[in-house]
Amino acid sequence: MNKIKKIDSKEVGLASAIIFGKYFFKTNDLHYGYWPDGLKVDISNITIAQENHSGLILSAIPPEVKSVLDVGCGAGSLASRLIAKGYSVDCVSPSSILTNEAKKLVDNKCEFFESTYEQVETDKKYDIVIFSESFQYIHLANAMQQTVKFLKPGGYMLICDFFKTDAVGESALGGGHDLKEFYSTVVKYPFQLQKDTDITKQTAPNLALIDDMLKQVGHPIWNMLFDFIHSRHPFLYGILLWKFKKKIAKINKKYFSGERNADNFARFKSYRLMLYKKTLQ
Repeated sequence: MNKIKKIDSKEVGLASAIIFGKYFFKTNDLHYGYWPDGLKVDISNITIAQENHSGLILSAIPPEVKSVLDVGCGAGSLASRLIAKGYSVDCVSPSSILTNEAKKLVDNKCEFFESTYEQVETDKKYDIVIFSESFQYIHLANAMQQTVKFLKPGGYMLICDFFKTDAVGESALGGGHDLKEFYSTVVKYPFQLQKDTDITKQTAPNLALIDDMLKQVGHPIWNMLFDFIHSRHPFLYGILLWKFKKKIAKINKKYFSGERNADNFARFKSYRLMLYKKTLQ
C-alpha cells in the first residue's frame, strides 16, 4: 500500500496564493509589492506594486552579472524576467507545486534544483545568488555557507526580504531572521557590503491591504462557517469549540484582531534590499 505524502501547510498556502493571484490579478508573483509615493494603496494596484518590487531587484544587479541562482523561485515570475533580460538562470524550488508552475513559465530555460537550499548540490558557480523573500526560511549559517560555495570570486549575494527588529512587545506577524543576528553573522563570511536599503515604508502598505481583506472577506466567511455548523450540527459545533478552543483563539488573534497591519509591520519588521560582494580568495 502506497504511503500518502504529507503536504506542508505552507506549500498549500503558496499554491492557493498562486491560484488566487492568477485568476483575480493575472499575476504569478507571490512577494510583497513596492509602493512608491504616488501609487495609491489599493487592491487594484497590487500587480503594479509587485512589478515595482521585481524591478527594484533587477535594478540592483551589477552590470557584470551574467549567471543567476534564484533561491526560492516561487512560481518563476522573477526568473522569467531575468531570462527576458538575457541572464542565465537556475532555480532552487523546494515546492513541487510551485516548481511545476515555474517550469511552465520559464519554458524549461532553467535548471531546477528541487530541494531546499541547504540540500542543493552542484559544481556550478554563479555571478549572483538572489533571495527574494526566501532568505527568511533558511538557517543563517547554512545560507552563508551555501552562498559562498556557489558564488564565483567577486560574485554577489542579493537579499530582498524582511527581518525582525528589536521592538518591544509581541508581534502577530511571524517570519524573518533577527536583523542584528544577521549583521553579526554575515561579517564572519567573505562578504563586503555594497548596498543596504531600508524599504519598509514602501512595502508596509501590503499589510494594510491584507488587514482590510481579512476584515472585509476573511472574518465574515470565518463567522459564517461557524454559524452554519452551529445551525446544522449543534453537537458537532460544541465539540469543535471544546476540542480546538486554543487553536480557534490563536487564529482569531493572529488574523482577525486587526494587529496584522502596516503600522505593526513597520514596528516589528525591517524590510531591506541588501547587496554583498564575495571578496576575492
